[in-house]
Amino acid sequence: MRRTRTLPASPRSAQAGFSLIEIILVTVLIGGIVAFAASKIMGGGDKAKYNLAKAQVQTLAEKISSYQMDTGNLPGSLNDLVAQPGGASNWLGPYAREADLKDPWGTPFEYKVPGDNKPFDLVSLGADRQAGGDSVKGDIKNE
Repeated sequence: MRRTRTLPASPRSAQAGFSLIEIILVTVLIGGIVAFAASKIMGGGDKAKYNLAKAQVQTLAEKISSYQMDTGNLPGSLNDLVAQPGGASNWLGPYAREADLKDPWGTPFEYKVPGDNKPFDLVSLGADRQAGGDSVKGDIKNE
């Protein structure tokens, strides 16, 4: 004789889906997590651009120094790094690309010859695109 095994009948509550309250609770929790993560990611964007601008200022300052070593003079403008200016002997450029002349916020770097207590000044105005400021809105200068 063959024995068959029967499973106990499952209670009706075990077959039911999620209640509306459970769905709302999970949706609210997921929304809170997404909002928190988005605020952290968005807030970090300007900090990353600030650090990138610091690196770009130093790199562009080195390109200006290379131009000076080759030609014997500082460039009259940053465009002299991209295209050979008239009368520049021993120009071995281009030293930079047009895109290198703007900071991460799309603002052109400020270049001044002579600089304040230096041969030249090179400045990114920061996230606010205005002189002065602090934190990520502060000016970034070559050292």
